[in-house]
Amino acid sequence: MDLVVSIAIGIIIAATPLVFAAIGELVVEKAGVLNLGVEGMMIIGAISGFAVTIETGSFLAGVIAAILCGALMALLFAFMTQTLLANQVATGLALTLFGLGLAALIGQAYSGKSAPPFPKLAVPGLSDIPVLGRLLFSHDLLVYISFALVIGVAWFLSRTREGLIVRAIGENHDAAHAIGYSVVGYRYAAIAFGGACAGLGGAYLSIVQTPLWVDNMTAGRGWIALALVVFAAWRPWRSLFGAYLFGGITIMQLHSQALGVQVEPQLLAMLPYLATILVLVIISYDRTRARLNAPASLGLTFYATT
Repeated sequence: MDLVVSIAIGIIIAATPLVFAAIGELVVEKAGVLNLGVEGMMIIGAISGFAVTIETGSFLAGVIAAILCGALMALLFAFMTQTLLANQVATGLALTLFGLGLAALIGQAYSGKSAPPFPKLAVPGLSDIPVLGRLLFSHDLLVYISFALVIGVAWFLSRTREGLIVRAIGENHDAAHAIGYSVVGYRYAAIAFGGACAGLGGAYLSIVQTPLWVDNMTAGRGWIALALVVFAAWRPWRSLFGAYLFGGITIMQLHSQALGVQVEPQLLAMLPYLATILVLVIISYDRTRARLNAPASLGLTFYATT
């Protein structure tokens, strides 16, 4: 039973950065923007959160720094694509390369250093319940924030006026502009939110999941988050499920040896990425359904007219 609980806790920890990154990108794509720079924003969030935590000794300062740096990276993307009208795909790829290079440069000073353990938010009484206490009431605060974020985004997109405007812009930016909505303004806000979430996901990697700095420690999680948005059909609850599914695959490949599964470790390490490719192939097979779920203006450049 202890092994099962440990695996379940490991899945929650592995899934949390994916939840943050995927839910942020989902809002960006709901606004009609395709940002392929999630990996770059996550790695910048990871190094900035780790560096500020080490220098200040404050986890709160590290988390805030990661959120701000992720948002700043995203705003750079927004300026290039929404103001200068650069190609979204090319700009997103450039943002990822820029983020990876900048993080490697900054991270040289922090190689080999480790952060103190991130505090757990134990609920008095409830945390002591056998099995369920460890599974539900003994996690760090960011795990609970990730659930609250999914609930908040689902409510925002379906129940608020501003959320409906974001969705309308994603479906037809020309029509939204024609009735007086600021397409560029809303997209700037959505992109900044997505960057902040990606930065927070990166910080979770470097100060909670693996409290030390390792070059390229995101290891493709930004690309998995992008795939999760498509897998979830642009729905917040499905993105949560997808993140935990991929988190489970990641953790199972780590625990398979302990469970007696005799498979080469290199093959097991490939499992999360093989699963990502498989999901994208399956989704791409039904292109009609994918087009119905995707925002109609996704990836299209908006040219403002008077």
